[in-house]
Amino acid sequence: MKFINYLESITGIGIYPMASLLIFFGFFAIVGIYVIKGRKEYFEYLSNIPINNKS
Repeated sequence: MKFINYLESITGIGIYPMASLLIFFGFFAIVGIYVIKGRKEYFEYLSNIPINNKS
């Protein structure tokens, strides 16, 4: 028996692809909003951390 046959026999399996798409899109949207609304100084500070490391 192939793997796809096991998946087809599970009741309500069709909700998982939609749920994973919504989770991915939600995360992508939140990160996009965070980057757009973020302060430029903070992102410049973060980008200079490897250069300004004093240890």
